[in-house]
Amino acid sequence: MKVDENSCGGHMTDILTQTIQQIELTIFKRFSELAAKYRLHYIAMGGTLLGAIRHQGFIPWDDDMDIALLRPDYERLLEVAPAEFQNDHYYLQTPWSDDNYALSYAKILDRNTYIEERNNVNNARKGVFLDIFPLDKVPDSTEKQRRQIINIRKLDSRIYLKLRYNIIDNPIRKFQGALSSEQLTAANIFKQKRQSLMTTYNDHPDLNLVKNLASQYAYEKELFSLNQVKEVTTVPFEDTQIVVPKDYDVILNGLYGDYFKLPPESQQVEKHIVKLIYDNQVFER
Repeated sequence: MKVDENSCGGHMTDILTQTIQQIELTIFKRFSELAAKYRLHYIAMGGTLLGAIRHQGFIPWDDDMDIALLRPDYERLLEVAPAEFQNDHYYLQTPWSDDNYALSYAKILDRNTYIEERNNVNNARKGVFLDIFPLDKVPDSTEKQRRQIINIRKLDSRIYLKLRYNIIDNPIRKFQGALSSEQLTAANIFKQKRQSLMTTYNDHPDLNLVKNLASQYAYEKELFSLNQVKEVTTVPFEDTQIVVPKDYDVILNGLYGDYFKLPPESQQVEKHIVKLIYDNQVFER
């Protein structure tokens, strides 16, 4: 069943969101080409999975796309993408390719765009993006799970602080110089420690649970069995196709409850991008 987008609580997708979605869709198609070429297995996640099933495309007010790969395929993507993007307008942003980037997962950016995000002020490279999350094995013990995620979040906070991530723009930022090599080195040490924590359990063949350890959802909401990730199907997404878990109904119920029920109109809001510069035009909310 597809929800009629015209009945989405009266929500009308604005020009900024429509433009962002079209650029993101083009990035996704480029990613999908790489996934097919290198036999990388991915799944749609979060709001992108919900949009694929409920709307056969974007949630009308959504302004990002989320996909995930098991860590080995994720690392393979990070190996091959820079050369693949050498002669086009995409950029693979990772904690290692962009010293000022604090997040633990990758993004594919469209270099022909520039964006400003809500509650996210920093010096990392900016552009309309596709979020790409690694899925890592996690322990069965809830105590070990808790300890791992707490330690990862502590390192997240240290990295954000080192790289001057802020919720609001601070006038002092205009007078601050670039980070020194010593500061960037310190941030990179924290990044390495964080990745080591995230990948701690990947070599344990007896473990069957994987997780998006960068997830903003409650811990158990993006906790999957290996079978849930590996058993997939393809569904329509706008004018293309996207790979989703066959068990999407269980996953979406766990994330959203009755996921075909639309949220209140007050919650049908774009979460991320407030300004876009593209094709010599400025789009703002």
